[in-house]
Amino acid sequence: MASPAGLSRDPRRPISRQPFGSSRATAAMPIRHHHSPPKLTLTQERHAMRKLNEQNERIKRRYLQYLKVAKRKDASTVQKAAEGILRFEASTNYVSFKRFHIEQAIKFQDRLNAEISKQTGKPLSKSTIRTILSANKCFIFWLADQSGYKSRIRHSDADYFNMDAKGARVASAARETPYPSMQMARHAFQYMSEVTEIDRRNKALFAFLMLTGARDGAIASLRIKHINMIDGYVYQDARDVRTKNSKTITTYFLPVDAEYLAFFKGWMMHLSDVALFGPDDPLFPPAKIEPVGGEFKVVGLKREVYKNANAIRAVIKEAFVRADLPPFTPHAFRKTLVKWADTAYPTREGFKAFSQNIGHTSVVTTISAYCPVSVERQGELIKGS
Repeated sequence: MASPAGLSRDPRRPISRQPFGSSRATAAMPIRHHHSPPKLTLTQERHAMRKLNEQNERIKRRYLQYLKVAKRKDASTVQKAAEGILRFEASTNYVSFKRFHIEQAIKFQDRLNAEISKQTGKPLSKSTIRTILSANKCFIFWLADQSGYKSRIRHSDADYFNMDAKGARVASAARETPYPSMQMARHAFQYMSEVTEIDRRNKALFAFLMLTGARDGAIASLRIKHINMIDGYVYQDARDVRTKNSKTITTYFLPVDAEYLAFFKGWMMHLSDVALFGPDDPLFPPAKIEPVGGEFKVVGLKREVYKNANAIRAVIKEAFVRADLPPFTPHAFRKTLVKWADTAYPTREGFKAFSQNIGHTSVVTTISAYCPVSVERQGELIKGS
């Protein structure tokens, strides 16, 4: 006789007898399989939850490859594009892109404006909506040139993913983001422990951020060979360093504080003389954890780079929290250093050199992103007060 779940009972196995009075608890218990079903990855779960349109998947794969290979976009940018297009595709119930019409784009905008973020419980921010719409606008524009689609989609159809003027202004408005002062950074640095090898690695990481202002994703993938201690610079080679937009950057150590440089030099000596690391080993290696005496302990350093910057962000946030300061992120160091450079390099040529040093092609990017002028300060400067 088949069980309610469609599973037949093995007649050789005895029927389990539950103690008297336990029927209610047993009814609430889930059915246990002899072999647990394999755990799905996030991508597999998404495919299982939605209807798959194979034709759409093929053209999306081609477009994402175009972004990565032809447009030289980094992995995070390609991922955001894929997620944005998936949102639009879901709003159409996964119909073929060949059946695209402008009403779909109009309804999609209305849906985004009404959507509530699962993380914050609030409506999606205008900047998030702009990112999603931009991803779909670029995709539809590209689609209008593809065989099988160009007879159905026009380039002007992509314009229906434009944001309204008011929303665009809100999305692009400059906002003051918190950052540590030079004094706060020094206080947090001096408060960091130096007892263990991991402590010294973490403190060297803090010093390196103050010396270079490098992005955390790039730092996570740096190797010893990228550091030139003789001439005092780090060569962020885009071939094996995860720089933004795969840009190769030469960053000279900034003369912010001799203590930072001295500690970083000490870390470099420790890696070569004590840890016996070579040129291809990581600059800031992850901890090597193994079972010792029945518990897991740090037994050394791994000879591989971090896969992402999460651990680096956690180290920096913890350093500030331990010093009773706000949990600043590694990226906040860039604004700290820009404010410092505004005084340290008063000439246009000097500030341009600093801008290149932190990876900006144009000094306008440095000023607009990290040196916004408030309306109040604008008035003071214009009036000469």
